[in-house]
Amino acid sequence: MPESRVPRRRRFVVCEPRHFAVQYAINPWMHPDTPVDVALAQRQWHELIRVYRAHGHGVDCVEPVPGLPDMVFAANAAVVAGGRVFGSLFHAPERRPESLPYDTWFKSAGFDVYRPESVSEGEGDLVPTGRWVLAGTGFRTTREAHREAQEFFGLPVISLTLVDPYFYHLDTALFVLDDGADGGDGNIAYYPEAFSPGSREVLARLYPDAVIATREDAMAFGLNSVSDGRHVFISPGATALADQLAHRGYVPVPVDLSEFHKAGGGIKCCTQEIRS
Repeated sequence: MPESRVPRRRRFVVCEPRHFAVQYAINPWMHPDTPVDVALAQRQWHELIRVYRAHGHGVDCVEPVPGLPDMVFAANAAVVAGGRVFGSLFHAPERRPESLPYDTWFKSAGFDVYRPESVSEGEGDLVPTGRWVLAGTGFRTTREAHREAQEFFGLPVISLTLVDPYFYHLDTALFVLDDGADGGDGNIAYYPEAFSPGSREVLARLYPDAVIATREDAMAFGLNSVSDGRHVFISPGATALADQLAHRGYVPVPVDLSEFHKAGGGIKCCTQEIRS
């Protein structure tokens, strides 16, 4: 029998895709000549929010700003751990204005916001696990930002090098299944070939029992998932990964965000978590 998993209520920050579009290309998924169905994107996004709330999670919404088509990808705006907000400084000039409305929201909600001096794209590349922060670099967030995050949070930051441009953010190649809040060691799922050889060795040492995804499931945005410790909100295209998770005692909850794949995003990209 698979191990019984216990969910933990989460608090998420999201942004409606009212102005979603693919107007520029800053990753291999983006093709400005490919039409985007904004109405479909809206329906898919609202279904994600409905599913989160149906599973008992809190959801706060940041007001979208015209002219910022990627603002729907709330995860990139900050990383929050221990109630402390480490803000963003985007690599692409097109996305840099997104930081201000998110900073304003966090401040209005009673949080202080630290603005990094180095390029840092929030939970896209900085993934708190409870014991440490896994930190991606290679395409967007810099190693200097990793050092800033360690000084800010007082948590060990483990730098991992991404080498495949299709997995330009850490949250497209890895997600936390269990952060160990119940006293366990915690665990992750990831796609090894997205990482440099040395980074693969680090992950294998830290997480010898990790769930290993295939390239097919990774390309279906299966690793751009959100877990509450029991339920895993996952792309319906990642079927082999979902089967592995079910075998481990997790409950896959498929949510189709395929319209957002045109911009290189999925479930986790649309989801910022407030960790108190």
